[in-house]
Amino acid sequence: MKTRLLFALALLLWVAASISTNGSANAQTYPAKPVRLVVPYAAGGPGDAIVRILAQNLTEQVGASFYVENLPGAGGAIGSGVAARAPADGYTVLMINQDFIIQPLIKAKVPYPCS
Repeated sequence: MKTRLLFALALLLWVAASISTNGSANAQTYPAKPVRLVVPYAAGGPGDAIVRILAQNLTEQVGASFYVENLPGAGGAIGSGVAARAPADGYTVLMINQDFIIQPLIKAKVPYPCS
């Protein structure tokens, strides 16, 4: 589980960093500002600990700030909803587990798209 989570985040960040721009002189490199890693669960759990280690390593290796924001509640739906409403600019990354897929099956309404 831990290895898959780290691999998925590394793949996501690699894809976001490798997207090329049109080559104009005003192009910025990613990340140009701090990156928020949303954890939709309470601080102190195993998923939170992994993401905090990952954020520290990314900050050291990339040279930009990666920080963890815990938004617990409703089985992860609150944090997932906040991440879903964030601008689609790559500066908010949602760290999820299997609850993200299960929530739409057990609840009539979730605060993120699930089609």
